[in-house]
Amino acid sequence: LGADDFIKKSGGFSTKVLIERIRVQLRKKTIKENIIKQLQEVYDPEISINVFDLGLIYDIQINEKERSAEITHTLTSAFCGFADVIAEDIRKAGYVDGIDNVMIVTTFDPPFSMDMVPEETKLILGWL
Repeated sequence: LGADDFIKKSGGFSTKVLIERIRVQLRKKTIKENIIKQLQEVYDPEISINVFDLGLIYDIQINEKERSAEITHTLTSAFCGFADVIAEDIRKAGYVDGIDNVMIVTTFDPPFSMDMVPEETKLILGWL
């Protein structure tokens, strides 16, 4: 491929722009992986399983320019007595290198069910 063909196939972006986009994506991936590691240290006190492996984390969005993260999660029950503690621990887990602001979104849509627990976690706990 010539340079012009490469630029056409890449949506009209130059190699320099594409390389920078790849770097941004890799930084976001690293930040997200670090947040996940931290979330694996946040436990639901009633079940003693971390919130990530329990399937309570629905989404993690990273905004590198604003150095912010948005973590969407649920709880095992809308009536969870530890809701505030769990949400605060999730928020704290979002503060990793590259993140200065963490927003937590608590949702019950979809509501938590045992189907959300990953197979590996079920096997470890003997739930299968």
